[in-house]
Amino acid sequence: MVNLTYDLHIHSCLSPCGDDDMTPGNIVGMAAIKGLDVIAVTDHNSCKNCPVVMKLAEAYGVLAIPGMEINTSEEVHAVCLFPGLEEALAFDAYVYDRLMKFPNKEAVFGKQQICNEDDEVIGTEPNLLINSVDISFDRLWDLVRSFKGVMFPAHVEKSANSLIANLGFIPPDSRFKTAELKDLKKLHQVRKQNPYLEGCRIISNSDAHYLEHINEPHLTLPVGEKSIRGVLETLLGNG
Repeated sequence: MVNLTYDLHIHSCLSPCGDDDMTPGNIVGMAAIKGLDVIAVTDHNSCKNCPVVMKLAEAYGVLAIPGMEINTSEEVHAVCLFPGLEEALAFDAYVYDRLMKFPNKEAVFGKQQICNEDDEVIGTEPNLLINSVDISFDRLWDLVRSFKGVMFPAHVEKSANSLIANLGFIPPDSRFKTAELKDLKKLHQVRKQNPYLEGCRIISNSDAHYLEHINEPHLTLPVGEKSIRGVLETLLGNG
């Protein structure tokens, strides 16, 4: 068993709410400086900066997992992680087809930038990525598993865009084995109010939109091996 320091919910400059400095190179470099073992860049409804992140992370010696923060039809945010780029980009295409298309207004929402390995902007996403997609939360587990990935609800204690806030409860037929809590001080209260979470692994990611907010290496995730597979197996409850 290996304990890995982690941050599995980071936004790049592709997310309109992400700072322009959140380029793939800057994210990976900051993770390396802070001493994180594993990261995941999870932009809103998109995986398009994941290929560059993964290539740079390999050079820095950081394990990177391709992922996305999806916004379901109920406006519930969930983090979806995949075993490789092939699955992540296939999921990206599936989600994009179901994204409510609305032109992004950079002056209002922010830029949505796609970068190359030199952190140069090589493209932008024209449709606003923070809109909801036509995928319900109750479909999400099976859908992500069909792409060989794993899903966990994001920031469950938040008063907006969380599973508990938006649905009002955790569906009794839920199958996720990991949940994200941004503020671990609320762990006891959240578990007491939501018995389903008693059986879940609770992790805490940064949901960083700025470089300085990326996790410090204080929290660890026990895995069977330092690999994407090892991390996903732990998140699936098999670790």
